[in-house]
Amino acid sequence: MNNKTGMTKPVRIGTRDSELAVWQAKTVAHHLEKAGHKTELIYVKSHGDIDLTTPLPEMGGKGVFTKALDDALLENRIDLAVHSYKDLPTENPLPLTVSAVLEREDPRDALVAPDGDTFLEDEKMLAVIATSSNRRKAQWLHRYPGHTITNIRGNVNTRLRKVQENAWNGAIFAAAGLKRINLEHHITRYLDWMLPAPAQGAMAVMIREDDSEMFEITKGLNHQETKLCTSIERELLNEMEAGCSAPVGAYAWIEEGELILQAVALKTDGTLLYDIELTSSTDKAKGLGRKAARKLLSQGADKLVEEMKGR
Repeated sequence: MNNKTGMTKPVRIGTRDSELAVWQAKTVAHHLEKAGHKTELIYVKSHGDIDLTTPLPEMGGKGVFTKALDDALLENRIDLAVHSYKDLPTENPLPLTVSAVLEREDPRDALVAPDGDTFLEDEKMLAVIATSSNRRKAQWLHRYPGHTITNIRGNVNTRLRKVQENAWNGAIFAAAGLKRINLEHHITRYLDWMLPAPAQGAMAVMIREDDSEMFEITKGLNHQETKLCTSIERELLNEMEAGCSAPVGAYAWIEEGELILQAVALKTDGTLLYDIELTSSTDKAKGLGRKAARKLLSQGADKLVEEMKGR
């Protein structure tokens, strides 16, 4: 039996095989099936899933999680790929495009501290916090300069296990990932003061640029407000030429018809911080991320970007 588009074959949805990635792919599958399309999940292993020891910045950042799915799309082994939007590089030279951005989950970072978070009130405490993100590391050290950051890799479940097994005081996770797979009971404290990665908490559907049929099938998944806000955040990151290894955080939201953008750029060790907040009407918001980036760079953040490039 044909589905609504006349396709007799199921839509092949490419995903990494971690629990969170599969949850995201199944969510897209559920929406498509509700719209009358058959679906099939195709599992693809990324380099970032195989190498769990090298720190992410040393592996080249975001592309380590997306390249295998890009290849599967380009080779027509899948019809679409589902990504955590924050994992997608802002520069995409390939003939691939994001056809839909789903409604955002909680964008915040969260602390998982198995023995509680009272250590945060003790200024003399030489705490050890685990994260592989330079953005999280820099913001944490700016707030808690006496703490030590240790590297942690692996999917959500692996990292949760490592926090339990090691003598660390805690680790930093994206709240969205924990919530999506019913692990939010592990959250000790939401880090409301920490600016997230651009597009954190949002899911993106990637297709081949010339696949008009798949564009029609997936466009109904798009959440306009999320797409606008995340595009402004990613615009900022792109303008700063920072890549995902640089300590840059950005969050945009809409309030009473206004789009508000907050952004921060830091030195990796947290000793220098530049921040900015800009507001625009939603209909004129395009370009706000670039404007914010240029202001940050002119304040002195350009030195931070050069520092990262020199590594």
